Amino acid sequence: MGKPVGTEGPGAVGTPLNIGIVGCGKIVGQYLESFRRLPDVRLVAVADIDASRAQDVAREYGDGVRALGVDELLAAGDVDLVLNLTVPAAHAEVALAAIAAGKHVYGEKPLAATTREAREVLEAAREAGVVVGCAPDTVLGTGIQTARKAIDDGLIGEPVAATATMVTPGHERWHPNPDFYYVPGGGPLLDMGPYYVSALVTLLGPVASVIGAASHTRAERVIGSGQRAGEKIPVTTDTHVTGVLVHESGALSTLVMSFDAVKTKSPNIEVHGSLGTLAVPDPNHFDGDTQLFRLGGDDWETLDTTAGYLDSGRGYGIADLARTLAGGAVEEPRAGGTLAYHALDVMESLLESARTGRAVQVTSRAERPRAVVLEDLADRAREGSLSA
Repeated sequence: MGKPVGTEGPGAVGTPLNIGIVGCGKIVGQYLESFRRLPDVRLVAVADIDASRAQDVAREYGDGVRALGVDELLAAGDVDLVLNLTVPAAHAEVALAAIAAGKHVYGEKPLAATTREAREVLEAAREAGVVVGCAPDTVLGTGIQTARKAIDDGLIGEPVAATATMVTPGHERWHPNPDFYYVPGGGPLLDMGPYYVSALVTLLGPVASVIGAASHTRAERVIGSGQRAGEKIPVTTDTHVTGVLVHESGALSTLVMSFDAVKTKSPNIEVHGSLGTLAVPDPNHFDGDTQLFRLGGDDWETLDTTAGYLDSGRGYGIADLARTLAGGAVEEPRAGGTLAYHALDVMESLLESARTGRAVQVTSRAERPRAVVLEDLADRAREGSLSA
């Protein structure tokens, strides 16, 4: 059973946090790659509603990992934290079951399908004395963290505004089962927005209110790959969302999330200040160059990498959570449930504003997560032994 924050046991200094994965779909491979080189975590079990997928993952990973049924994994005494890689509609159900079993939980984004469900998860975890973490942990990498340090060091002066842009013609072109992207709870905002909103909160602090608009241009999409290629699926949610986030600091972020447009030359994120502008790398990635244009300058300059977890990937948020537990700190992990809830609240509020045509106050609040110093978490020797 997972231990409450600040207690001895799994997660204590020098003791890896034992991970059980529920959901062995497309994204699991990225977590497996990280787990092979992170000494603070140890994968012990995997489960999926399709038992063969869990067996394939266990066989591929090796190192004694067991393929179990979901109920077996939740009951397993050697599982400290459940990594929830199910579809968004199942996030809350699986998280609540794991919490009821006394496990810490870390989930793929979003935290839950709705803020109501997400509140239930956080309240249950608080009562059980376990910790909730949630993707995206891309904000812990060198890309976003170097940009954050530049802001904190005053390189752009007082932050005034930001723009965040994600444009793609749709995930059905490459995803073999894209149905959930085009139903309520899907769409570009809830799918990709967590990366951008989490990055904007990391860079500029929590959001106080929003105003937005949304639309969709097509009633159906055509699957472009896999066994269902050529099949048409209905679109029942908005596929282009834009809005303004008013941060508590007074900075204004303009957000554009689209499955309807083809391409853009806009930076993923730009942050404008009184003394300069930052071009911030893709928040869906862990690294990338941060560029600065200074007031009175002649050209963009690429900043040295100065902060964040080096060579990181999906799952580093779990390693960060494990270190938080080991230190007995009162702070929640940087990729924590409170930030994930705030990001979901911001997105839901933006969609509500789009429906009503009114500005909406964001009722939740998340402290700007602690900065990440430049550090390499990987155990290179362990990586070599596991891949041998």
